[in-house]
Amino acid sequence: MIEKLLNFTSFFAKTLILCLFVFIFIFYGFALFEPSRVMAVTDEVVVSQTVTSGITISSPDDITLTALSLTQNSAVGSTTWTVITNNQAGYTLSVKASSSPALVDSTTSESFTDYTSSGKEAWSVSDAYEFGWSAFGDDVTGHGTDTNCVATTDVPSSTLLWEGFNGTADIQMGSSTSETIQAGTDTTLCVATEQDTVFAPSGTYAATLTATAVVQ
Repeated sequence: MIEKLLNFTSFFAKTLILCLFVFIFIFYGFALFEPSRVMAVTDEVVVSQTVTSGITISSPDDITLTALSLTQNSAVGSTTWTVITNNQAGYTLSVKASSSPALVDSTTSESFTDYTSSGKEAWSVSDAYEFGWSAFGDDVTGHGTDTNCVATTDVPSSTLLWEGFNGTADIQMGSSTSETIQAGTDTTLCVATEQDTVFAPSGTYAATLTATAVVQ
């Protein structure tokens, strides 16, 4: 009887120890092999946006000047180009004539003398008949401060500075070092003729003028 009790006690003790080892293994083994818990992770993405540079110019109406006559000695007209660009470095706007002199009667080959070639100056014609131009606008510099082509009807502005066309070479009218607003920027070209003391020969005269806008 005592022997059986001892055997049972030994078995029970071994079983208890075994269960204890199993419990310890399971508890610490789970803690050992359990995946680490991460509290935060980060990642980055890059957003790319391309803006393509572009430029446009409007196509305004032609200019018809008041006819000169025995009593009408001067005439002034204008047209306005609108340049639109998103180019970060801006644009340059130039103008040129297709012939030299610029204002010619193609039937008779008579022509108006191009206004002074010595640079920009106030309008003044003496003993001649001449054709010149000026400009104004937010991106125009060097042509005076007026925002109107005329002092009075068909009399050239006295505060604009005028010049002649340089043969058929481009002459800069305006420029900007940044993009325009979406509505664009206006540049107004003023043209004027005058006869003083001598008459311009009768006829039909025309000048073809080309404005070119390019990105900087």
